[in-house]
Amino acid sequence: MPPDYLRVLESAFHTLHVVFLILPLMRDFLYFLSFLLVNISVNATWVQKGVTVAGGKGQGNTTNKLYSPRGLFVDDDQTVVIADMWNHRIIQWKKDGTTNGQIVAGGKGQGNGLNQLNSPTDVLIEKETDSLIICDSENRRVVRWSRRNGTTQGEILIDNIACWGLAMDDQKYLYVSETGKHEVRRYQLGEKNGTLVAGGNGQGNGTNQLSSPSHLFVDGQQNIYVSDWNNHRVMKWTKDTKEGIVIAGGQGNGEAPTQLWYPNGLFVDTLGTLYVADTWNNRVMRWTQGAKRGTLIVGGNRQGAGANQFNYPIGLSFDRHGSLYVGDYNNHRVQRFSLE
Repeated sequence: MPPDYLRVLESAFHTLHVVFLILPLMRDFLYFLSFLLVNISVNATWVQKGVTVAGGKGQGNTTNKLYSPRGLFVDDDQTVVIADMWNHRIIQWKKDGTTNGQIVAGGKGQGNGLNQLNSPTDVLIEKETDSLIICDSENRRVVRWSRRNGTTQGEILIDNIACWGLAMDDQKYLYVSETGKHEVRRYQLGEKNGTLVAGGNGQGNGTNQLSSPSHLFVDGQQNIYVSDWNNHRVMKWTKDTKEGIVIAGGQGNGEAPTQLWYPNGLFVDTLGTLYVADTWNNRVMRWTQGAKRGTLIVGGNRQGAGANQFNYPIGLSFDRHGSLYVGDYNNHRVQRFSLE
């Protein structure tokens, strides 16, 4: 075979080898980011009557019930993982329409053992190790539980912290809101002290302050979005800045479209549009970038248990198809709203 053909073949085989090396890495990278890469039109609308995908049978501790769900996380296969607060457990529901969930952490009664939780408020999936990271609030710790079958206890990642909300960026940094210190800190996994990234200047309503920060979201540029609970606003801190900017609310508590009332769960899509669980207004609001007022997308029909109502919505997330999931705290259920 002529040398030129050999060189061409060698180059082709080298290219194929590189492609086959890169593809699994890209697959894993995209899998890790799947919950972030949701692209939703700014004019999108959702079905106004939600479908119950977890709980909805009244409060209780059987596996077909929830007791005041808080934070939630939707996996790439649409499994919903829920911080079932007063049941002191993390429970997940698969997409298959089953009426029963599966306990994946805690569920051994209220306590501080490594096999127990005490009032968990938020949860996320660390996809690289297929683990759950949990804000175990009343135990003042952040813990990690493997999702592998047979796991019976967790490990403590961060201790002595009044955590409320969690987020993880694409560099695998963990972000934790600490309500007692009115701040957000960023941690490398295994690190105990972390780095201050938002607030930390005492309780207040200045742009360098927070007041009982609750839920968090971190985008691909490591911008941090914080539900500033007691200030009735959502703040955005760009990476390495000392002050945030108000991007939603901040006009006092109320039900006007310029206002929020104790905001909680957050989500930011690839266009930078913010979605927020406006808890005491029993609605979910959308704020496009630079908007002075929000738009109602679901709820807002007074407090109630109807399919188009909420009773203190707290947790909020989307799946990769753009369906919205809301943890309906006092109705002890999770509702899904599909795109129209």
